[in-house]
Amino acid sequence: MTASRGPGPASSLVGMRILVVEDEMMVAMLLEDMLIDLGCRVIKAGRVEKAVQFVAGTEIDGAILDVNVAGESVYPVASALQARGIPFIFSSGYGAGGLAPEYRDRPTLSKPFRQEELAPMLAAAMEGARH
Repeated sequence: MTASRGPGPASSLVGMRILVVEDEMMVAMLLEDMLIDLGCRVIKAGRVEKAVQFVAGTEIDGAILDVNVAGESVYPVASALQARGIPFIFSSGYGAGGLAPEYRDRPTLSKPFRQEELAPMLAAAMEGARH
């Protein structure tokens, strides 16, 4: 696959720096491949502490957060992103119902998902943050 550069939601993702917080190596690699295909630059963190450090000290345009990262809740990362006004979406095997109540309004990809589901949801989150 190649990066989508024509009209459509995926074209708005080209060049975006996306933080991926995911502890399962195969899922992280698959997600990285999907994002690269969409023209994104990927920053990966497999632990909550590392992700919080990235949010504090790295230029990030958006993020995809696994809800449970190596047995830890990803909410400290979500809170740090929210404080900086950086859009994010969750990915979870439990869907939005598995989120803490304060985050249930956030876009959530249910695992497993395909690039065709990821692209419009991420693009909408990024676009919503610009308004």
